[in-house]
Formats: sequence, structure tokens, C-alpha cells
Amino acid sequence: MSRRRRQGNFGDCVSTGGDPMSQNRLPPPAPACLWRPYSSNPNQKGGTLIAEDVGDRDAHERRRCDPDGYRPARCARCGHERLHVHDYPERKRLVITLVRYLCPCCGATWRILPLFVARMLWGCWLQVEAATRQSGASTQQVAVPERTVRRWRQRLGTAATQLVQTLRLSADAALKAVAAAVNV
Repeated sequence: MSRRRRQGNFGDCVSTGGDPMSQNRLPPPAPACLWRPYSSNPNQKGGTLIAEDVGDRDAHERRRCDPDGYRPARCARCGHERLHVHDYPERKRLVITLVRYLCPCCGATWRILPLFVARMLWGCWLQVEAATRQSGASTQQVAVPERTVRRWRQRLGTAATQLVQTLRLSADAALKAVAAAVNV
């Protein structure tokens, strides 16, 4: 591989040659907010668990009223089999009460989110969808600052691009066809 020196605005750069935009490169990594656990601190006790079977507010309220409704079977950190209700924090903008459980063994606190509530975003998925649609009509119904909408669009776009690129690399012809049909 040939190496040549270039002089530019940022001083000497060593180039290894080749096309920097090669089609054989992997997609950029997803932003940490899309895959990172509750905290970037490995010593963090607890986190967020998603209740994937709770898709609407009515189902959430039924489960929340029962102390065992959202209770995890065991602590995901230490495996202890009985967690205690810790508190019922509210999400102010979404006006929803959540449930947090405390592990008496290791002290981990687990927040339970229903599936319809967006993790690490302050709204529900329907609000995020309405605000990030390209048409301006739907954004009038949800009072979301434009800067927040831009950030949400960037996060969702990055995740969508990564998924499409993964599908394109698949050996399955049907998945490749789906990726080819999507314009990302």
C-alpha cells in the first residue's frame, strides 16, 4: 500500500490511498443513546426495563394499579427473586405514572416503561411519530420544539440507515429486496 503525505489546512496528513467512500465499508455506528444501557457507568445499579406487552395507556393503568402487575420475575443484576415497589415517578410532559422496583439484595432500582413510551425521549412513540413526519400539518397538534424534532429525526434516521444497510448485506434475497425498496 502506498503512503503519501499531503499538506492541508490541518497540517501534514498521511494518506493510505484508496477511495474513502468505498461501498465495502461498514455503516457508521449507531449513536450511543440508541443502544447504551440506562447509564454509561458500568457500576450503575439498575436501569430501564421495557414491558413489551403493554401497548396502550389503558393496559398500563390496569397493570400499574396492581403492585405485581409490572414486577419483574427477578433482578436483572443479581438474580434476586423478589423486588419491592420503590416509588411511582411521573413523566410530567407525558402525564403518566411509572413504577420503579428496588432489589433488596443489591440495591438496584428498575424503572419499568410500557412499550408505547419512548425510552430516553420525553414523549410517547405516537408523539415522536407525529412530530417527526415530514408534513407540517401533524406537528401543529403536538407542541414539540423544532430543535427536539431535528434531534429525533437524526436519531431515527441513523437507526433506519443502519437497519437498511444490514438488510442489504444479508444473504436472504427477500431481505435484500426490502432494503432495495426503501429509500434511505
